[in-house]
Amino acid sequence: MTFSKNQCSRTRAHRAGWAFAATMLLAAPATFAQSAAQPAAASQPVVAAQPVAAAQPVAGAVIQGFSSDRLARIGPSMQEQVRNGMFAGAVTMVARNGVLVHSEAHGFLDAAKSKPMPKDALFRLASMTKPLVTVAAMMMVEQGKMGLNDPLTKWMPELKDLKVETASGDVPLNRPIWVQDVMRHTSGFVYAGGTKSQRIKKMYDDLNIEARETDITADEMLKNLGQIPLANQPGTVWEYSISVDVLGLLLERVAQKPLDAILNELLLGPLGMKETTWWVQPDQLGRIAETLDSDPLKVEMLKSYRQTYNPLGKSYFKGGAGLVGTATDYLKFLQMMVNGGELDGKRYLSRKTVEFMLSQHTVGMGGSTIASTGPGYGFGLGFAVRLDEGMAWVPGSKGDAMWAGAWGTSFWIDPKEKLAAVIMAQGPSNRTHTRMLYKNLVYGALVK
Repeated sequence: MTFSKNQCSRTRAHRAGWAFAATMLLAAPATFAQSAAQPAAASQPVVAAQPVAAAQPVAGAVIQGFSSDRLARIGPSMQEQVRNGMFAGAVTMVARNGVLVHSEAHGFLDAAKSKPMPKDALFRLASMTKPLVTVAAMMMVEQGKMGLNDPLTKWMPELKDLKVETASGDVPLNRPIWVQDVMRHTSGFVYAGGTKSQRIKKMYDDLNIEARETDITADEMLKNLGQIPLANQPGTVWEYSISVDVLGLLLERVAQKPLDAILNELLLGPLGMKETTWWVQPDQLGRIAETLDSDPLKVEMLKSYRQTYNPLGKSYFKGGAGLVGTATDYLKFLQMMVNGGELDGKRYLSRKTVEFMLSQHTVGMGGSTIASTGPGYGFGLGFAVRLDEGMAWVPGSKGDAMWAGAWGTSFWIDPKEKLAAVIMAQGPSNRTHTRMLYKNLVYGALVK
């Protein structure tokens, strides 16, 4: 595919902006396209499937509504973060209307700051694994293989005797944990590091539920999990948790395949996310972005992210935290969601399913996403969802959706603005600062 002439503005600024957008495409190994079966509107130009030679960026240009001058602020700001020790380096990408308008690498790949950051660096995605696994789960829901109100015990009998911890003792569940609960963190499961219950934390640690330092198989994990009380009644409180790890194991039980095969077949392979994987091959280890040695979280976190060997048969695939990947790969996934479930002529989810996932699913429940999102967000299925334009710490649109990873990666999609943005960095101690800074920079460049 090539750029259509009648989609280009006749003004000088727009011609220059179009040239800049094409130049950005040259810098990235992947591009984004509208469905061939659905002609693009003039406001949503088709992106060339192959790089197109173009002129250099022109100062003062407006590219897909973005000021090129204002987008140019991102690089110096990221370099300032590198100088201040927030992270060693980063990769930042922004697409609007399916056009890649910003793509840069900043700083260094390694903790010693001796290797420039490449755009194809591999980053530990941590919790940015969760949206991918949840989308795969919703694809299976669309296929009729399970329903959102199905109880987990339909496939996981290990969980049939669960109780809920209360101040007066453990009590029975008011209702089963549904599939929907493990998509939206309302299951009653926890993360050991976040729960208020010292008893539950100790049981998670003693029974190796999160495989933090040593391997544990999927069957062993579920057997152990079935012995630990829930922190809350299902469907009553949003609490960030191992829910999506359990969802990944559920997909394995439903499909009778390992999670890596499921995700490759449904999403990673068809989307062309060739660099996104559960473990890094020996010849790719040199591409992993490193965390500065000065980051106080680095040593302990590395124990939990043992991604230098294939976990198959040794430990369960962590559907909530296990993937490694590139910014370019992840942006393909985001563009598919912005497009309403379709990319490059292939449909992954229906438009209504995407709308459903990006709706508020925690109405009337306790708990808050503020630690990850800042104020003003609820939670859908796999994504935090903005409830209104105001209240938040950064600009955005009602209905924009985001999530982030503990190592410092972050993304959001803004369906209203046809916008997708991702930042890949590995600075866990400064991750909230980084994700808010980047959002301010991107929205600060959106002028039309």
